[in-house]
Amino acid sequence: MNTISLDINADVGEGLNNENELMPYVSSCNIACGGHAGNNGTMTEVVKLALKHKVKIGAHPSFPDKENFGRTLINISTADLYSSLKMQIEKLQKIINKENAYMHHIKPHGALYNLAAVDEKTAKVIIEVIKSMTVPIKLYAPYNSVIAKLADMENIALVLEAFADRNYNDDLSLVSRKNKHAILTDKHQILNQILSMVKHNKVVAINGVEVPIEASTFCIHGDTENATEILQFLNTELPKNRIQLKRV
Repeated sequence: MNTISLDINADVGEGLNNENELMPYVSSCNIACGGHAGNNGTMTEVVKLALKHKVKIGAHPSFPDKENFGRTLINISTADLYSSLKMQIEKLQKIINKENAYMHHIKPHGALYNLAAVDEKTAKVIIEVIKSMTVPIKLYAPYNSVIAKLADMENIALVLEAFADRNYNDDLSLVSRKNKHAILTDKHQILNQILSMVKHNKVVAINGVEVPIEASTFCIHGDTENATEILQFLNTELPKNRIQLKRV
């Protein structure tokens, strides 16, 4: 039986200061670059940690809304959104260049991520930002989403993402964080969810319905309360199921 290679990513640089704990157990990271969290200091620190642990570096741009941590829809024009996203990514890019590293991917954050999954206008803004970059950069996006389909059409390298520590609705949208069952913290449940998605291309929605899904990168949120414990457990258990982390 062949060994499966997959990527585990984490959102970092968001002010929790737990990156030292997380980095040894992930293979890619998404660094907050000023929209919902983060500044030059945090970005520099996390980039250095990622290089130390051979973790792929990604930008995690957001609606410019630190007050709501980028998790609320805001009224912003497409032009202003484009300018903000471009500025956020370029700030991180400068730091990456200074450290002689490279940006592997872009993953939108929070409300922006969820909106781009269903709204073509928003998805197009993100696609245009990626196309404007001077070097090819991958996009992390959900399966069968509007933004994933646009990326394919525009020949942008796409990495399909799923969430290991979140419950899904049967339309593959994420269960709202207002729901007490939105976030998964049981490490065994999280492992089973990943195994179902990797081996069977299915996820069990919150209503019990099995839904088709495809992904090759799986997110553990850095602000999930027991994120480090979950990641340590996955690093031990996934190899037992012939699944290994794909590092740089």
